[in-house]
Amino acid sequence: MNASDADGLLAERLLRLTRRLHRSQKRQLEAADISITPAQSRLLRTVAHYEAPPRMADLAERLEVVPRAVTSLVDALEASGRVRRVPDPANRRVIRIELTDEGRATLGLLRSARRTAAEDVLAPLTAEQREVLGGLLSVLVDGAPERCR
Repeated sequence: MNASDADGLLAERLLRLTRRLHRSQKRQLEAADISITPAQSRLLRTVAHYEAPPRMADLAERLEVVPRAVTSLVDALEASGRVRRVPDPANRRVIRIELTDEGRATLGLLRSARRTAAEDVLAPLTAEQREVLGGLLSVLVDGAPERCR
C-alpha cells in the first residue's frame, strides 16, 4: 500500500471514529431527554467561552458562519430558554447573547454526554495508549493550518 492509500485509509478511520463518537454522544443526550442539534451545542459552548456576553457578529466570526446562521441558532436556543438576548450596556443598539441557567445546565449535560461517549469509544485503549493518542491528536489539531480549524 502506498502512502496516499494509507493516508486515505487513515482519514476514513478517523471519520468513522468521529461518527461513532457523535452517535454515542447523541444516545447519551437522548437518554437524558436533551433535545439539541450539534450546531446549537457548538453555539452554546462558544458563548460559554467568552468572559462577557458576545455580540452576534462575534459568534459568527468565531464559528466561521454567516451572521444569519447565528441568528437562526440563537432564535432556537432562546426559544428553548438556553440563551437570551441582552442590550449592550455601552451601546443599547448592540445586542449580546448570554447563557441562562438552563443553558449552563445544558452545557453540563453536554459535557457529561461527551465524556461518557469518549469513555465508550476509548474503552479498548490502555491509559498509556490514550496518552499517546492524545498527544498525536494535539499535534494534528495544533499543527493544522488556520483555515482548517
